[in-house]
Amino acid sequence: MSTNKLILVVDDDPDLVEAVSMKLEAMKYRIARAYDGMEAMEKIKEEKPFLMILDVMMPRKNGWEVCDEIKKSDALKGIIVVLLTAVADSVRTTSYTHHDGKTTLADDYIPKPIDLDKLMGIVNDYCNG
Repeated sequence: MSTNKLILVVDDDPDLVEAVSMKLEAMKYRIARAYDGMEAMEKIKEEKPFLMILDVMMPRKNGWEVCDEIKKSDALKGIIVVLLTAVADSVRTTSYTHHDGKTTLADDYIPKPIDLDKLMGIVNDYCNG
């Protein structure tokens, strides 16, 4: 499947970014990489991705802050955000809403450690659905 859609992979673990990116590239997606929230916001300004795979726990700006900033921006709120989090229930949902009593507007989430096949299924659902 060739979608040509840009996916931004954001995590402070370079090995995870590379593993996810390689899997997505094999599926013919275009990939951008960032290693913290500040770099993610810079990449988004360069070229708006269709979908973002976004870690929660990162230096400089965490994933909750990045997601909040994106979803509250008229120019960026259309970006699909899939959070990678160790703070999730085992059941997949399309509206993960719990974070220290706050609401996040993420489109989906997948718990860490991630199941790459499950993540690819989520990406395909959004990109081809």
